[in-house]
Amino acid sequence: MVFNAINFVNNLKYMGIGLVGVFVIIGIIIGATYAIAKFSAPKK
Repeated sequence: MVFNAINFVNNLKYMGIGLVGVFVIIGIIIGATYAIAKFSAPKK
């Protein structure tokens, strides 16, 4: 198995896109949870 550092550097772009995607999905889930909690809270 040969390690080419330039291939690792070239793949950082795709790893970054995947990480941003994970954070976006987590943000959507957190936002949906807050929205459901706010709209389903009992009225005072």
